[in-house]
Amino acid sequence: MAQGKKVSIIGAGNVGATICYWLAMRKSCREIVMIDLIEGVARGKALDIAQATSPEGSHTQIKASSDYQALAQSDIVVITAGTPRKPGMSRDDLLLVNANITKGIIEQVVQHAPDAIIITVSNPLDAITYVALKIGKYPRNRVIGMAGILDSSRMETFISEKLGFGYGQVTASVMGGHGDDMVPLPRYSSVNGVALNDLLSVEEMNEIIEKTRYGGAQIVSCMGTSAYYAPANATVKMIEAILSDSHAIFPCATLLEGEYGYKDTVNGVPVVLGKNGIERIVELPLNEQEKQQFDKSIASVNTLLQTLKTHHFFDV
Repeated sequence: MAQGKKVSIIGAGNVGATICYWLAMRKSCREIVMIDLIEGVARGKALDIAQATSPEGSHTQIKASSDYQALAQSDIVVITAGTPRKPGMSRDDLLLVNANITKGIIEQVVQHAPDAIIITVSNPLDAITYVALKIGKYPRNRVIGMAGILDSSRMETFISEKLGFGYGQVTASVMGGHGDDMVPLPRYSSVNGVALNDLLSVEEMNEIIEKTRYGGAQIVSCMGTSAYYAPANATVKMIEAILSDSHAIFPCATLLEGEYGYKDTVNGVPVVLGKNGIERIVELPLNEQEKQQFDKSIASVNTLLQTLKTHHFFDV
């Protein structure tokens, strides 16, 4: 692990603080800065996390600030700030308010950490990733949306629950947008190398796919707010892959420039993560049904992007 690296997290809410905690506990980097407009909250959580990680012998320095100058020399900037989804609120409802929040943040990141790789976590994820790319004028490898790892982990959990065995051995694959039109791929999923089709019926697999698509909404309905442990863990896996230059393959939201037949839109696809961010986009051969589902996911994200354009969001 690249222990001399600096990671900055914008937003000290549940997701941001949990990312900070796990990075420090895993000793993944040398310095973590949490930035939040409510500086007292960020400082309090930074102190709490530092005191939790000290007995573990963690060398990570944890700092907090409300000043974006603290971003200086960041290798990775994670954006978790935004309005969380409330019960009965769709990801679409979040669009304009969180797009404006992201725009303001990216303007600060460009100024204070111009060389950083950006990981977006705020919802609606795919549209927010597009906003960060366009506002920051970044090459596409430098802005990566966290979604596919989270959606895949949810699918893996539901598969384990249904089977009653194979816990920790399930590998599930989900691509597409982070929302109701995500594209779970049973054909590319397995349990310790055993194909799902040999373990589950079509009806059982369809039930799991449905639960995966609405896994986030289920948590919101239970807690009254969005999930944070699983999203934070997914983000940490991305950070560690970049800092260690592991060239691991993960499903992430990225700008498509001809891949899968689409351009100028963001969607979740398998990518290779390394020191430059996205090192390569992997194009899976999709069957007709999978392609139709992916087309639907693209159309859903494009509807959000068109809403932003209709409101002249990208106009100079």
